[in-house]
Amino acid sequence: MKYKKMDAQDIQYLRSIVGEDYIFVGEENIHDDYSGDELAGIERYPEVLIYVKSTDEIAKVLKYANENHIPVTTRGQGTGLVGGAVALCGGIMLSTEKMNRILELDEENLTVTVEPGVLLMDLTAFVESHDLFYPPDPGEKSASIGGNISTNAGGMRAVKYGVTRDYVRGMEFVLPNGQVMNFGGKIVKNSSGYSLKDLIVGSEGTLGVVSKLILKLLPLPKNKLSLLVPFQDLSTAIQTVPEIIKSKNIPTAIEFMQGEVILAAEEFLGKKFPDNSSDAYLLLQFDGNSKEELEAAYEKVADICLECGALDVLIADTDERHDSIWSARGAFLEAIKASTSHMDECDVVVPRNKVSEFVIYTHKLQEQYNMRISSFGHAGDGNLHIYLLKDQMDQKTWNEKAGEVFEKMYQKAFEMGGAVSGEHGIGFAKIPYLEEEFGKEGMELFRRIKLAFDPNEIMNPGKLGSNYKVNLYAC
Repeated sequence: MKYKKMDAQDIQYLRSIVGEDYIFVGEENIHDDYSGDELAGIERYPEVLIYVKSTDEIAKVLKYANENHIPVTTRGQGTGLVGGAVALCGGIMLSTEKMNRILELDEENLTVTVEPGVLLMDLTAFVESHDLFYPPDPGEKSASIGGNISTNAGGMRAVKYGVTRDYVRGMEFVLPNGQVMNFGGKIVKNSSGYSLKDLIVGSEGTLGVVSKLILKLLPLPKNKLSLLVPFQDLSTAIQTVPEIIKSKNIPTAIEFMQGEVILAAEEFLGKKFPDNSSDAYLLLQFDGNSKEELEAAYEKVADICLECGALDVLIADTDERHDSIWSARGAFLEAIKASTSHMDECDVVVPRNKVSEFVIYTHKLQEQYNMRISSFGHAGDGNLHIYLLKDQMDQKTWNEKAGEVFEKMYQKAFEMGGAVSGEHGIGFAKIPYLEEEFGKEGMELFRRIKLAFDPNEIMNPGKLGSNYKVNLYAC
């Protein structure tokens, strides 16, 4: 796929749309942050970076790009982990950072309408100040809502409340030809044809640009507490999870963690975790509208944990204790990153009853390849975050070992009935594994969907639905 290289006329037209202060041209004028995301090793600069401020500007930019065959990569905060916001073919990087307004809170319909550049932490604080609750809770709170939509982000509360797609009621969406569409709305039910809004969620900017979102809210639970449950080993800890789920006292979150990751987080944060003496832990969070409701739930779950081999059950029933535990959990990724020279992640999801088997398998790979492999994740929904650490390996050895280990881990996940990504998306880095999961027929279906929305293939080339083997070397 050949794309047009941008010239002075193109730049002048874009400048007329967004204004002089919102366009940056050339690598020397574009900050390094915009050459990639949190995935190390893939770096490409766009030819032009523009900050759009309205749906009208998005529509005009896309219409021009489509007519002139210029690639467009949409970017939020750049917190992705799979190269999804990297401008592989140059062209225009369209940043939605300036579209960061909360437009409406509708307490009667329990919805909030926002622009895609609103940060998750700002949305959370806003709705909670009105005693309302937006449940999706991915670890990176500085991510934009548009970015969460792009990858169908999940997070720790998915076990009870679901993922981002479950909270998108409607959206305003700009097609690559500049046409503005509205999918869904404030309505609760809708069986009118294909659910196009659900198709857009998780499409990673390959079909068009989301310019406005109507999100579902819930009443804010009035009480919460956490249980920190140490176990002798990780296998015993994770095998407890199905028993918790079967009890019907489903926690808001069920996280697993290993002792070595807790020690790394302590060093990174410079403060002690409530307990670091065990090799494995479950971290459970409960919420509800009454203390009695919470006590009934956590007491039964605590008994189940002890019956299944837990060494103790530590209760965090104050805000201070609760925040201490969860701030450490939130630092795990950065702590692991700080402990090594380079890392890469396997974001697989497997059935809940296979989590223990999969983690044990990674321990075997660690020994076989003499490579540090750290992990933590959402035991309640089977989403694992497995990190390969480069440490002092030379680049050639790292490339060979990491490639083999990734291949084996993804194959193991597929054998278990799992999938290549639980919440971080596919981007550029995981496309080969997506093809292994879906096969040629599945990839062809992705491609047909892509072409139905974007026949000129200008949107985020090299990613989902693209003829990526051609794009990377011919664009």
